[in-house]
Amino acid sequence: MNFAVYRDLLRIRSVRTLLIVGMIARFPHSAAGVLLTLHVVQTLDRGYAEAGAVAAVVTIGIAVGAPWRGRRIDSAGLRRALVPSIVAEAAIWSVAPHLPYHWLLVAALVGGLFTLPAFSVIRQALGVLVDGDRRRTAFTLDAISTEVIFMAGPAVGVVLATQVSTVLGLTLVGLATASAGLFLMWFNPPTRSEQLPDAVTVSAAAPAGIGEAAADLIGSHDAVHQGERRPSLLRRGVRRAFPWLTVPLVVVMVIAAGAGLVLSGSEVGIVAALEHAGNEGQLGLVFVAWCAASVVGGLLYGALHRPVPPSLLLLGMALLTLPMAFADSTLSLALLSIPAGLLCAPVLSAASEKVADLVPEDRRGEAMGWYGSALTSGVALGAPVAGVLIDATGPWGGFTAVGVVSALIGAAGFAARNLGQRPATAESPQAAGRSR
Repeated sequence: MNFAVYRDLLRIRSVRTLLIVGMIARFPHSAAGVLLTLHVVQTLDRGYAEAGAVAAVVTIGIAVGAPWRGRRIDSAGLRRALVPSIVAEAAIWSVAPHLPYHWLLVAALVGGLFTLPAFSVIRQALGVLVDGDRRRTAFTLDAISTEVIFMAGPAVGVVLATQVSTVLGLTLVGLATASAGLFLMWFNPPTRSEQLPDAVTVSAAAPAGIGEAAADLIGSHDAVHQGERRPSLLRRGVRRAFPWLTVPLVVVMVIAAGAGLVLSGSEVGIVAALEHAGNEGQLGLVFVAWCAASVVGGLLYGALHRPVPPSLLLLGMALLTLPMAFADSTLSLALLSIPAGLLCAPVLSAASEKVADLVPEDRRGEAMGWYGSALTSGVALGAPVAGVLIDATGPWGGFTAVGVVSALIGAAGFAARNLGQRPATAESPQAAGRSR
C-alpha cells in the first residue's frame, strides 16, 4: 500500500477544490431524508409506511431523472444543465412542506426528477481530472467525503426537525441545495478533457483493459464480420440508443444495485434491531461505527496498487453483513457492523472507477446518471426486502435477506465479469505500440 498517493492527489488544487465543492453540494440532501420522514410522521401525523412511500417516490424520481440530467450535461454543458435543478430545488422544497400528504407525493416525485446531480457531476469531473491508477484514489476520497457527510447530515436534520420545525428544515434544504447548485455553476468543474489546460491534467498510465472497451460494445461490427449471428432488432435498438453500453458495464450497474440493496437493507435492519431491544437512542453509536469503518476501508482501498473487482467486494460485504443478524446488544451490533462497513466505500469506489474506465468522456455524464439510477434502485428495493423479512421473522431476517440476495448478485457478477470481452489471442498493433 502507498498512502502517499493521497498526499500527492490532494496537492493538485483542482482535485482538492472539487472534493470540497462536492461536500458542500451534497450536504443539504444528506439531511433531507430524515427531515422528510419526520415531516410526514410528526407534522402531517401519518405513519411510517406513508413516510416510506414519500421516500420511495423521491427515489423513483431520482432514478428516472439521473440519466436524463447526465445526458443533458453531455449535450448542453454543465451550467445550462444545472439551471432546471436549481430553480426546481428552490421552488419545490419551499412549497412542498405546506402541502397535504397526497400533493406532497406529487411534489416529491417532481423534486426527485430535478434533484441536483451533484454525485454524478463530481464523479464525472474526477474522471476527467484524474486518470489511470490515481482515479481509484480520487474516487475513494470522494466516497470517504460522502461517508463523512452522511454521518453529519442526518444529525443536523434531526436537530432541525425536533428543535425548530420540519417545514423550515425542508425549506432550508431546498434553498441550500439551490445555493450549492449556483456554487457548482460558478466553479464549473470540467466534464471533458478539452475543457482542461494541459497543466491541470494528472498524467498516469492508461487504465488496464481500456483497449478492450470497444470490443465490449453490444453488437459490435467486428463480431458480425467474424461470422456471428446478426444482432436482434432489440439489440440493435439498444445499440442505437446507448452506443456506450457494454456487457461489463451492465454487470457494474447490477453490482451497484446490489450495493444499494445491502446498504439500505442493513440500515433498516439496524433500526429494527435497536427498536426491538428498546435502544433507539443508541442508534448513533452503531451508525458511527458502521460509517467510520467505511472511511477506514476506503483509505486502505485507495492506497492499493491494483484494483479489486467491484463484484468481489460486493460479495465480501454481503457475506460480512450476515453475522449482524446474531447481534444481541447495541455494542455487539456496532462491532459486527465494522467488517461489512470496511467494504462499503471500496465497493462504491471500485464501481465508479469501472464506469469511468469503460465509458468515453462524451457519454460519461449519461453513464454516471444510469449508474446513479442503478444504485438508487437498489436502495429503493433494499428497504422493503428487509422490511418484509423483519415483519415476518424479526430483525435478524432483514440482515439475512439482503445479505443473501446481494451475495448472489456479487457471485453472479464475478462469474460474468469477462462476458463480452474477446479473448486476447493476438496482440493488436495498437496494443503492441503501447507496450513499447
